[in-house]
Amino acid sequence: MVDQVTPSEFHGRSDLPDWRVVLSRIEAAFRAPTFDEAAALVTRIASAAEAAGHHPDLDLRYPSDVYVRLMTHATGGLTDADVSLATAISALAAEAGATSRPQVGVGLEIAIDALDIDAVRPFWKAVLGYEDVPSEGGQIFFLSDPRRVGPDFWFQQMDAPRPQRNRIHIDVSVPHDVAEQRVADAIAAGGHLVSDRRARAFWILADAEGNEACVCTWQDRN
Repeated sequence: MVDQVTPSEFHGRSDLPDWRVVLSRIEAAFRAPTFDEAAALVTRIASAAEAAGHHPDLDLRYPSDVYVRLMTHATGGLTDADVSLATAISALAAEAGATSRPQVGVGLEIAIDALDIDAVRPFWKAVLGYEDVPSEGGQIFFLSDPRRVGPDFWFQQMDAPRPQRNRIHIDVSVPHDVAEQRVADAIAAGGHLVSDRRARAFWILADAEGNEACVCTWQDRN
């Protein structure tokens, strides 16, 4: 039996500074002294995960970066099992002399506005080779990459046609403590703020031609 942990509870802790909540998971990034040492760290993390019976997504990248994502798939969110394994992983990274880079986490989602979600979702499922993500209400709003590599796609219900507005936008989920700077950087790069009515949950931005992206965090969500 595992106990669920809310994002607020997680970030209320002071003992896991390497980790940030992004979407429904926690993420950490470490840079080891060499690529070989980064690979060895991945092996040690894998062994710790196997011993705990709880398994993260691991990504090893040049030059010597290790990215870790943790969530409890059975609950669709965070639990004390994630906290326990995150603690062990941070200890392993410190032992390996790896530098923590907690603010580089990012989660991407592609949102598609649709009048009839059930009519358009099968096309995207087929063309992407993705899988449906079941929901409690029966209506399927999300598609996910079975390889756990590509971004999720989700479908937003439209009430009426909007032919003069783009109907696909990107949701960029970032650590909560970098969101305002990310928004400022995007505006400085030629974008503009469409709405901050739902900040800190998300800010709606657009480029010079009106193509939209949302910068999102776990905060202030119902």
